[in-house]
Amino acid sequence: MTVLTTSVPERSLLLYHPFVRVAVAGISFAALMAAPSFLPAYFVEIGFKLLLYIVLAEAWNLLAGYCGLVSLGSSSFFGLGAYVTVGLLNHTDSGIGLALAASALVAMTLALVMSRGLFRLRGLYFTVGTLALAEALRLLVVNVPWFGGATGLFVSADLPDVTELFRDAALLLVVASLVMTLTTGSRFSVLLRAVRDDEDAASQVGVRAFRVKLAAFMVASALIAIAGGLQAIKLGAIEPYGSFGLQWSVDPLAIVIIGGLGMRFGAIVGAIFFVAIGELLADYPELHVAITGVILIILIRCAPRGLCGLLETALRRAGLTKVASS
Repeated sequence: MTVLTTSVPERSLLLYHPFVRVAVAGISFAALMAAPSFLPAYFVEIGFKLLLYIVLAEAWNLLAGYCGLVSLGSSSFFGLGAYVTVGLLNHTDSGIGLALAASALVAMTLALVMSRGLFRLRGLYFTVGTLALAEALRLLVVNVPWFGGATGLFVSADLPDVTELFRDAALLLVVASLVMTLTTGSRFSVLLRAVRDDEDAASQVGVRAFRVKLAAFMVASALIAIAGGLQAIKLGAIEPYGSFGLQWSVDPLAIVIIGGLGMRFGAIVGAIFFVAIGELLADYPELHVAITGVILIILIRCAPRGLCGLLETALRRAGLTKVASS
């Protein structure tokens, strides 16, 4: 009889101790908050972009990688968050924190309202449905004068500098990371994977698939909306073709595929790779799109678990994770 066992070298067990993991997370967060004070302005700008992309990718990975909801509607909640945030800043005395919280609440409400219709769709039909939602919201904003039409709106309130926004984005990333850690490290992750692998079978054994999908959908929508609000504050202006642009739906998808769909650190690795390639090829946008497309095709065909999957395989072959038979 052959038994497969996975063993970890004793000296590496320390890395799995909760205290060590909390300490590493705390040190990383402190370094992240202090980084804007030492980095040049250019790297602070890139860092802000990177943090937002990680949050967007974490939210999309929660939906698609863990729950099987392949969405192209991230731009709908991103744009919604931007417009709610700017509207509150322009017409009320609410601060940035309250405006961002309100944008998350509105996004969760929209996700709740639309869930009944969207969850009736499966597979590709769900993907198309979320894409249609984003387009419907964009057309609504363009045609309703209250939202500034195609011209958009400018933020009339005093705006923080990019250093403060970097720290706000870092706090948002901490929240997203905590959500993902709690989600993927608890019983809820089993429910998510059950729904992802076979929703009908999961329902037959007592899993309330609709509630599981709704919880993931609402949490992801809230994170995306806050990211949209931060982006609007940084730009100081919003317009429908940018706030509801398709790139806010496609880029998180590309990042997760590059980093690793359903992998815990896939969003982080993929975002670093994606942003680095974008900056290196900033003067050659057509080449950037072509290279990114080729990378996606290669990974989908040869490494469906992305760069994190390749790294995990390399570590296993190096003996850091041993598979023994007896």
